[in-house]
Formats: sequence, C-alpha cells, structure tokens
Amino acid sequence: MNDELRVIISGGGTGGHIFPAVSIANEIRAKRPDAKILFVGAEGRMEMQRVPAAGYPIKGLPIAGFNRKNLLKNVPVLFKIMKSRRLARQIVREFKPQVAVGVGGYASGPTLNVAESMGIPTLLQEQNSYAGVTNKILAKKARKICVAYEGMERFFPADKILFTGNPVRQNLLDSSVSKEEAVRSFGLVPGKQTILIVGGSLGARTLNESILGNLPLVKQQSKVQFIWQTGKYYSEQIQAELKRRGCPENLKVMDFISDMKQAYAAADLVISRAGAGSISEFCLLGKPVILVPSPNVAEDHQTKNALALVQKSAALYVPDADARRTLLPLAINTVADHDKLENLSRNIVQLARPNAASDIANEVIRLAEAQK
Repeated sequence: MNDELRVIISGGGTGGHIFPAVSIANEIRAKRPDAKILFVGAEGRMEMQRVPAAGYPIKGLPIAGFNRKNLLKNVPVLFKIMKSRRLARQIVREFKPQVAVGVGGYASGPTLNVAESMGIPTLLQEQNSYAGVTNKILAKKARKICVAYEGMERFFPADKILFTGNPVRQNLLDSSVSKEEAVRSFGLVPGKQTILIVGGSLGARTLNESILGNLPLVKQQSKVQFIWQTGKYYSEQIQAELKRRGCPENLKVMDFISDMKQAYAAADLVISRAGAGSISEFCLLGKPVILVPSPNVAEDHQTKNALALVQKSAALYVPDADARRTLLPLAINTVADHDKLENLSRNIVQLARPNAASDIANEVIRLAEAQK
C-alpha cells in the first residue's frame, strides 16, 4: 500500500480543462502502471461523462460558480461551496492521495483547498495566459504551478512556476495522414487551399454568422474551399438557412468533427476561438491560425491568449465585434499568401511544448514520492 501511487485530479467544466487532465492521467499511468487515479469534478458538468469515457473513476461535487452580475443569487452558491468542502474532505480522507492536481474549473477549488489543509502537496496546471481566480487563490499553498505562457510571475510566486506548456490530445501527433487523404475524406478537392472554421463542440455564434453573412464571397472562391464546424447547438438553424439560400459546393458543413486529426491535416489555415487547449494544438502542429477570442469568458482571457501569440507574429487576430465584416476577407487573402502562411507556421511551432503532459506527470510523481 505504501508503494502504491495515489493521485487525485480535480477540475473540468470545459474541454479545455478536461483534455489536459486526462492527458496528465494517461502519462502518470504510462510511467507508473500501479497508479490509482481518482478525478473529482462538478455535478452536471462535462467531466462527469468525458472522464469515465477515458477510463477513469470520478466523484462529483455540487459546486457552482459565483454569479458576478447578480450578487443575491450567490446565497445558494455559498451553501453549495460548504457542502462541496465537506464532500471533498470525505473523498480525500477515503482515497488517501499522496498528491492532488488542479486543472482549473469549479471543483478544483474545494478539492485542492481541503488537500492543502490536510498537508497533501498540490500541483496546479494553469492553461491560460491570464490566471483564473481559483488557481490564483490556490497558488498560495501549492507546491508547483505548471504554466503554458511566459510572464506568469504576474500571478504566481516565481519559485513555484514550471514552464511546461499545455498537454494536448496525443492522437493529433499521428503524422500518417496525408493532406490529400484528409481533404478527400471531407469530400473536397485536393490541390485547393482549405480553410477550417471551428468554434468548439458547441459552436461559436460569431464565427457562424461570419460565414452565413458572406456566402456569396465563399461561392466566388474557385481556388479556396472551406470545412465549417457549426456546432450542434446551431446546426439545425444553419442547415435550414443553407437549404433556403443554397450551399456552395466548396463549403463542407458539419455540426461536429469527430476526427480533428483529419481536419487539421486538411487545413492550410484555421479560424478558431482562442481557448488555451486549441492554441496549444495549433502550436504543436504548426498550423497558421486566425484567432477570434470569445468575449464571454472570465477576465477576457481568450484575448490575452491571442495577443500573446500575435506579439510573436505566431497568429492573426480579429476582435469578435469585427469578425462578421473582416474575418472571411482576411482569411481568403491570408490563405492565398504562401509566404505569410510559412511565417505563421514557423513562428507558432516554436511555441510548442510537445512533452507537456510527460513533464507534468514527472513532477506529480516526484511530489508524491517525496511524501513517502
């Protein structure tokens, strides 16, 4: 029992928190097959389905975030936080971890706070260039903080920071897929320039409206074709609109792309939101990208993520408010400019951290073994 590695990983809420967490767990298990790993998430959130699907057990806390616009609605939230702390304490006592890892998201607050109070070492993984509120609070007692951007000393003690990068989905690194095969798999024409528009699994209204509002411009492109992930939420409405107006032959429309490896392989240029996980994937693959940060995120962190790349000439950036008017013309001009694509690719790949998950897993194991 004493030699057995026991790790709690807590957090979630979005794919940007869940994919890194699962990648870290996979690396820990690869290095230490004896490891017992327990996830702690928030009831009703995405992690409660995604984590078991990845092969790991998970416990849920009745935690919720604060309503920053209506403070009176936070009274029930306070009760949920207190209940979550009690449950987290019970989970930690029963599981007896040697280390707890927080990846951001509601559940990581009470879980790591309890672990810290019980003398269990904690490690934080901060995906964004602007630290989240939960991680800033937990950082005071955390042993190590793994970050993906330079300059994070603004938020965390410098002596605790490890510059590891963000873990990404490992299957994206499979280079066996050729561009031509990938393009054909979407029913498109090899030899044409391909732009991939992806707003996440639920879609992004602004990106969708930027395409719908410029269908004549899409149709005019004889040398450019498009793969457009609308997101399931918007799919029915968009399909009805395309049926009414006619869908250009050079536009492949999908509600969800299950094989992102194929989509990235097909793309000469990507249009995307500026979530930290997506950016890490573009860095790893050296993909030229136009980032349209979501304005609906805490502390406007996606804009800060995007600007961190723009400052290194590693991405292009269009504000959400301008996208409907300027995004598609910029994308069409960019994909036709071979030198610009080469420069963007060369600069963004220099920011890649391909060993992020392995480096974080090594630090988790080191912290755990120091407890024995």
